[in-house]
Amino acid sequence: MVFYEFYDLDKIKMKAVVIKEFGGPEQLRLGEWDKPTPAKNEVLVKVHASALNRADTLQRKGVYPPPAGASPILGLELAGEVVEVGSAISRWQTGDQVFGLVQGGGYAEYAVIHEYMAMPLPQGFTFEQAVAIPEVFLTAFQALRWLARVQPNETVLVHAGASGVGTAAIQLAKAMGARVVVTASVGKHQTCLDLGAELAIDYKTEDFQQRTLDFTQGKGVDVVIDFIAAPYFHQNIEALAVDGRMVILALMGGTKVSEFNLAKMLRKRLSVMGSTLRARSQDYQIKLTQDLAEFAIPLITQGKIAPVIDSVFDWTEVAEAHRYMEANKNVGKIILKIS
Repeated sequence: MVFYEFYDLDKIKMKAVVIKEFGGPEQLRLGEWDKPTPAKNEVLVKVHASALNRADTLQRKGVYPPPAGASPILGLELAGEVVEVGSAISRWQTGDQVFGLVQGGGYAEYAVIHEYMAMPLPQGFTFEQAVAIPEVFLTAFQALRWLARVQPNETVLVHAGASGVGTAAIQLAKAMGARVVVTASVGKHQTCLDLGAELAIDYKTEDFQQRTLDFTQGKGVDVVIDFIAAPYFHQNIEALAVDGRMVILALMGGTKVSEFNLAKMLRKRLSVMGSTLRARSQDYQIKLTQDLAEFAIPLITQGKIAPVIDSVFDWTEVAEAHRYMEANKNVGKIILKIS
């Protein structure tokens, strides 16, 4: 299936990463696309940096289409300079430096963002540093604060602790007063510990269920933040304490759970939630962005928490950046520098 090949020749063009057809990273190339025009409540941003997310790789493969009305260009976050404002906007002006979450369009010279989804660049931050914040911190904050309602002195188990969302979740959970346990490959343990995790478990060689029960003296963890899904489901349930909550954010390990005794959930009064962020309404995303900005941006500005950047690729190397992500080599965010 050929994708992105037809556009209005009368419109102003810009450079963008386009997909020749659904498939592997080799389908990504730098091409031309129509330059967007901001609606009355949007700003047009000259993009200086974007970042990779798992959703980008799935969309590239053709299994995760963008929401209706969203740009088909990849890229869920951006950082750059405002070059045009919509007719109803007074809070931004040309020249302002902003970053934020978008539903698509980040892998391009220009992109639009809703005025209340944009946040001012933290003082002293580069565009590359700022663009490492939106998706992972919003996703982690939603899971910890809005869904799991983490409380001080609770214990949180974060799977894939060295991932972008994982590194954000460690720091946010600590800032909320919780203790943090993570799973990660052994080579990534020190990063997780440096960020505030008290225990790092090698998921390849250790039983995380038993390690977490030992760590909590048999009580279990209060919250599980999971990206693996099916292969971890049984162990997650066993690792949870009474009144425990589990938030499933991805299905990296599969979707089918083998026979399960639901009595365990009733006996421990467990809550199991699944969530995505991209498909949420704009009003939801705006409120989440505002809550995150109030809670986390002051901590980021003060240097108490920070985005973790693994590597920066020029956007001409976007295919290699996707290969790198799919090989699970990264610790933290993979950034695209947009020229």
